[in-house]
Amino acid sequence: MLRLGSKYSHLVHSSGCGCFNPDLQKASRRLEAFSRRSFLSGIGAATIAGVLARPSFAQTAAAPTKTLFREVRLFDGKSGTVKDGAQILVENNRISSIDMTNAPAPSDATVIKCRNGVLMPGLIDAHWHAIFAAVPVNILLNGDPGIIFAASTAEADRTLSRGFTTVRDLGGPSFSFKQAIDTGLIPGPRIYPSGAMITTSGGHADLRLPSEIPRDGGKLSKGELLGGAAIVDDIGDLKMRIREQLLQGASQIKLVGGGGVSSPRSPLDIVTFSEEELRAGVEVAQDWNTYVTVHAYTSRAIRRALLAGVQSIEHAHLMDEDTAAMIAEKGAWLSTQPFLTVDDTGQLTGPSADRAEQLFSGTPRIYAFARKHGIKTAWGSDVLFSPALGPRQSIMLTHLANWYKNAEVLQMATSGNAELLGLSNLRNPYPGKIGVIEEGAFADLLVVDGNPVDDIKLLEDPQKNLVLIMKDGRLHKSAL
Repeated sequence: MLRLGSKYSHLVHSSGCGCFNPDLQKASRRLEAFSRRSFLSGIGAATIAGVLARPSFAQTAAAPTKTLFREVRLFDGKSGTVKDGAQILVENNRISSIDMTNAPAPSDATVIKCRNGVLMPGLIDAHWHAIFAAVPVNILLNGDPGIIFAASTAEADRTLSRGFTTVRDLGGPSFSFKQAIDTGLIPGPRIYPSGAMITTSGGHADLRLPSEIPRDGGKLSKGELLGGAAIVDDIGDLKMRIREQLLQGASQIKLVGGGGVSSPRSPLDIVTFSEEELRAGVEVAQDWNTYVTVHAYTSRAIRRALLAGVQSIEHAHLMDEDTAAMIAEKGAWLSTQPFLTVDDTGQLTGPSADRAEQLFSGTPRIYAFARKHGIKTAWGSDVLFSPALGPRQSIMLTHLANWYKNAEVLQMATSGNAELLGLSNLRNPYPGKIGVIEEGAFADLLVVDGNPVDDIKLLEDPQKNLVLIMKDGRLHKSAL
């Protein structure tokens, strides 16, 4: 879901459209020279530099060979309970043992005493936009890759510092950005990238300016050149664009099945791809041993996606109960966001504000359906276009306590979301276990000063209450 606040309302095509004012025309001319290729090549060059030398601010230099966490209360991400008297041994980037006997520490291990803090898996956000989360729309329109990369880099660090060690990126040119994180050039979470959001003309993610309509031959729009969207209107182009994302390293494919909240010319009620087109997209993803997730709010869009074999539905705030039952029957995932008020979306104007109200009223209903029908439910925050909204990522997670026990919230944001990410199968960029504390799992760990099973709101203040953050066996933060 793309959200534009009142500050940027002059940039969208509604009544009093500002698309022809001189400032926006100037921004558009600047963006015309900015291609997705130049943006990615700039990041790629930085990634190469990162291979040669890791700066001091990247995830703490070399991990010790062995790290032993003692004086631990353990939440393993699956059991739903906290166990006292545990100690966890990490070797390189994996958990090598879980000991409840207080055995002596290995002589070559670095020992970290956790002071009876709760050690738990790193959090996973199943709906994130690594490039767009903190970059305001006017900066994106200016098309300066330096400031875009700088803003995204800062937000990646903040995301990891909130305890989110993994995100599923559901739209944006994040492939080389992911490489920069994976090589240690910059700190940030693991990224499961989708690449461009693929939509039909007129669907959500079709944010073309009037000057870009109609298409001039095969000329791509500015949003497509950026790598944020791909607009297709026949099966051949659909298959090509999907394969292009997979070629670049997509772990899953994001198709847009309808309208959106902040795409003012794409009403929420519309349906975009036909069932035949969706099925073709699913088949391409299956040929690459991965899956398709579909942006869909309405029952009609959701049902069409399910009939085409789609395994994951994003949003679904306007669905009815029969459709919820169909999701459960098909064994598909519901990946949704607990939007409650404008505090979660930022201030919206015009049609976007009206549509957001529909989301707010739909949120309690979809979680009631999910619980009643036993739908496999994932959690994501879908924060966009504002560094000020970034901290809402943690609060959006604690919103789940309105419908779930605290332990269930933590399970959803760890082992539950990890199960959804596992649908990427052979396209999984991080083959190994995440979201759990067990032998052989990646050492993505948090130590909480307090027990989040008793008080989930501890996670709303990560700066104070997350006293240790480890990702891939390296310490990102430690106050111990």
